[in-house]
Amino acid sequence: MMLSIVGDCGRNDIYFILIGRNVTLESEFVLLGFSFMPHFAIPFFFFLILVLYLFSMAGNLLILTLVFSDQQLHSPMYLFLCNLSILDICFINTTVPKMLQGFLPGGKTISLLACFAQSYTFFFLGVSTFFLLAIMSFDRFVAICHPLHYPAIMHQKLCIKLIASVFILAFLVVLIPSIRIMRLPFCSNLVNHFFCDVIPLLMNSCINTSSIQLQEIVASSITLISSLLVTLISYVYIVKTILNIPSIEGRKKTFSTCSSHALVVSLAYGSCIFTYIKPTQGQFRDYDKMVAILTTVIVPLLNPYVYTLRNEKVRKIIKKNYIKNYPFLC
Repeated sequence: MMLSIVGDCGRNDIYFILIGRNVTLESEFVLLGFSFMPHFAIPFFFFLILVLYLFSMAGNLLILTLVFSDQQLHSPMYLFLCNLSILDICFINTTVPKMLQGFLPGGKTISLLACFAQSYTFFFLGVSTFFLLAIMSFDRFVAICHPLHYPAIMHQKLCIKLIASVFILAFLVVLIPSIRIMRLPFCSNLVNHFFCDVIPLLMNSCINTSSIQLQEIVASSITLISSLLVTLISYVYIVKTILNIPSIEGRKKTFSTCSSHALVVSLAYGSCIFTYIKPTQGQFRDYDKMVAILTTVIVPLLNPYVYTLRNEKVRKIIKKNYIKNYPFLC
């Protein structure tokens, strides 16, 4: 396959001669969204996603308000939860507003720059979340398995360093593949997704992208396996410690919390892993979109309610500061 470039350096003026015919470089994309969905179901799905989005925003903003306003929550665990809420707010605002806009007339188009920005931000926040979940698991391991040493181990400087390392590592993991994708020529502007995911973008390129796909798979695998190992090892030791608790009530209470955390972690990791494991090639596109709903909508919704709002200390603070002062919220 021969590929040559003629014209000046402007993206809109570059033409590719591909297999004997002219192909114009695309400058914007069209997100096809849920094109497989029946028209009568679109209004219901729009309002469902909107309600989930609003509940997710409300839950995460409530967590931030509580952590910043109450001294009782100024501890390492709530510092990590606060950062998780910030990631969730940014994450859901990266994809859901554009997804909702795609249901409206003329809302499917997105510029090349906006598409690249959305793609990079999505994966940067996703990788950051996985690393942060691993650190939170380690934090719970120290708190449950070594409670007497917890203040000495999880001191403020270490917590700040861990959070900084999360964002630095995520930045580096996503940077190089994203730069390579931004330099690609695109001959088709139809992105068969509700956001600028990497795989649909690569399918639109004029050239072979197998090396970039391999690089994405390697980077994703290292991120998932490393963070998942830390999480699993932490929870194995946590479970062993819980089984040694003499009180049945204490074991039930701790297991209840751990099972809720395990559900969120399973959804986060499972939805990401299954995105790359397709039963058949024919089910690839629609299946990928439906699984992505878990990552983009459901997980950011569950995080504040599972990790924080089920916490007894948080519920007491809410009752004291909000329900007592605003009885109509009951």
